[in-house]
Amino acid sequence: MTGKTRSRSGSVTIRDVASLAGVAPITVSRVVNAPASVKAATRERVLAAIAASGYMPNLVAGALASNRSRLVAVLVPMLTNPLFADSYQAVAERLVQAGYQVLLGVTGHDPEQEEALLATILSRRPDGLILTGVDHTPASRARLQAAGVPVVETWDLSAEPIDQGVGFDHEAVGALLAERANAGGYAQVAQVAVDDPRGTRRRLALSRALATLGIAETAPALFTGLPSLEQGRQALCQLLAQTKVRPLLVVCTSDTLAHGVLTEALAQGLAVPGDVAVIGFGDMAFAAHTLPALTTIRVDATALGHTAAELLLARLAGSDGEPQQRDLGVEWIERGSA
Repeated sequence: MTGKTRSRSGSVTIRDVASLAGVAPITVSRVVNAPASVKAATRERVLAAIAASGYMPNLVAGALASNRSRLVAVLVPMLTNPLFADSYQAVAERLVQAGYQVLLGVTGHDPEQEEALLATILSRRPDGLILTGVDHTPASRARLQAAGVPVVETWDLSAEPIDQGVGFDHEAVGALLAERANAGGYAQVAQVAVDDPRGTRRRLALSRALATLGIAETAPALFTGLPSLEQGRQALCQLLAQTKVRPLLVVCTSDTLAHGVLTEALAQGLAVPGDVAVIGFGDMAFAAHTLPALTTIRVDATALGHTAAELLLARLAGSDGEPQQRDLGVEWIERGSA
């Protein structure tokens, strides 16, 4: 940018950009803070001027003037799980498109860690929050309710939502798995799980439904931390030491655990599904390519992320309707492992 269009201080100002684009400074401000409110041709001209000049908007000043930070915080349990990564990507794309910045926090499935993150994030005055799950500490729930900003809880449904929610019924998933076990004629079921709250709800619901149907269940193989192939392999060794019933149906709370079970079954020379049948959860990208291909429960993580973003944006646009709980459901995907 030439010296004639740069301010005396040497830094590029909003007036410099307006002059370069041939618009009023207020138009530049609208492009920065509410791009959808500006005609496409004008918006493109202003964006080109911003790029050419190297202009950096003063977002702090803008936030003070408008009482809006244009910041949305998104908390996920982990990014190593492709489902959460896909969901976050969908959220971020839509929010950025709407002119918001996204602040990402990782909770590690730990409510205490979520509480600490929320204390820090809320001090930055975000315009809204998207959370994973509905299991929060009392302190977190109190902070969220007192913050006065839109909140969307995802990946679960709550009888007492903080605000909006989108997810599916984990107990219904457990009941569905029991129905499939019964339809498949399995006499013995074992579960492999880590200690996250949503997986625990599915596991306990499956146990209750199996008891109602009169199907025997081996003591589950339970792990702490994030699911891994190693845990899945260890789990099958543990389960096979407990029961000689064949075929044994092994139901896992994640595809990663199920992949580990499959790997160990093949390593031991067991037939799948003849000796050991395996069901996962999530339908991750690899699930269709294991040997044999993994039977699982599909969750549309991208649709979940898009829906969460739209619910939040509707609130930010001034929608004051009753809190919505969107149940996206799940899909049974039957392949070769069960």
